[in-house]
Amino acid sequence: MGFDVAGVRAETAGVGERVHLNSAGAALMPDQVVQEVLWHVRSEARLGGYEAAEMAADRVEGFYASVARLLGARPQEVAFAESATRAWELALGSVPLGAGDRVLTTVSEYSSNGLGLVKAAGAVGARVEVVADDADGVVDVGALERALDQGGVVLVAINHMPTHNGLVNPVERVGRACRARGVLFLVDACQSVGQVQVDVDRVGCDFLTATGRKFLRGPRGTGLLYARAQTAGLGEPAVVDVSSAEWLGERSYRVRGDARRFESFERSVAGQLGLAVAADYAYALGMDAVAERVGWLGEVLRERLSVLAGVRVWDRGRVGERSGIVTFSVEGVGAEWVRAYLARAGVNVSVSRVHNQVWEDARMPEEVVRASVHYYNTEEELAVLVALVAERVGA
Repeated sequence: MGFDVAGVRAETAGVGERVHLNSAGAALMPDQVVQEVLWHVRSEARLGGYEAAEMAADRVEGFYASVARLLGARPQEVAFAESATRAWELALGSVPLGAGDRVLTTVSEYSSNGLGLVKAAGAVGARVEVVADDADGVVDVGALERALDQGGVVLVAINHMPTHNGLVNPVERVGRACRARGVLFLVDACQSVGQVQVDVDRVGCDFLTATGRKFLRGPRGTGLLYARAQTAGLGEPAVVDVSSAEWLGERSYRVRGDARRFESFERSVAGQLGLAVAADYAYALGMDAVAERVGWLGEVLRERLSVLAGVRVWDRGRVGERSGIVTFSVEGVGAEWVRAYLARAGVNVSVSRVHNQVWEDARMPEEVVRASVHYYNTEEELAVLVALVAERVGA
């Protein structure tokens, strides 16, 4: 596939410790990211936090260009956040909702987003409506278009890739539908940035949020927010401080006109620098090559698990278009037991629970095992997981 697996594994210290199949939770950082974070923390220890930040000012400024290049955006449309959830909440808080307004979302929406939508809508008398999935499990764009045509929709908020079950929502088609009707579009790209090519112009979104710790391979406690330049004319962010606004007089202020209106003064500078390096690293690898390898590994794992007696793969989405997130269950054994069993054997996976997806299909079990591959994983590592599961099934 033309991908230098040996090279990226040589730059990933963690692959020598365990079989890490939990990139949907937190991927292993490349050595370059670790070095950047440690460099700045050591500078803070020697010089002081403010002084180290001043010394790194040019590199901090470079964060915006690095993320913009990865997303096909402009640097002034990028903001740093403490997490994807924080970035998502800030974006939602700037959308002017009123009584009777409609907000459309998906069956597979992450629970934090669902809570945020219900809270924001309930505060002003707006309504949150869940658009049905199609037969493949992705959001039904036809149903969404019909809902849009009924009028009164202010915002469409969906995820690109859910935290579970492998599906990839057709965000570009949704974006075209929203643009044609002048409706704001907010995309949660938590699982997709760093896993596939995400171009904000092709997606057609007004806001897009992502985390550093997942497939982008950045530090924990970091996130990013893309806000299209035109969104500066919407409502103000829910919170402003001396970084996002300036005093004009004793009782007046002016909010910044770029995406940094969503930022706070206090942040992890080391984390921001590390996230910039992670964005550069992903860009240098080439997101098309990354997506091809991750997608292929995901399908290999699904195929090998699905032939085991007593194992069920729960993934949805269109074959050939699914993500690297693979969810499965083992008959007669709880998902948490399987996770612990694999952990003792040196394999990292996670557990996805129904309450993480507030509008999920009730046919899903209460919990499933989630194994999420990344480009630094190998077929041999997948074989280790499959053999352990097969051993348990045959026990």
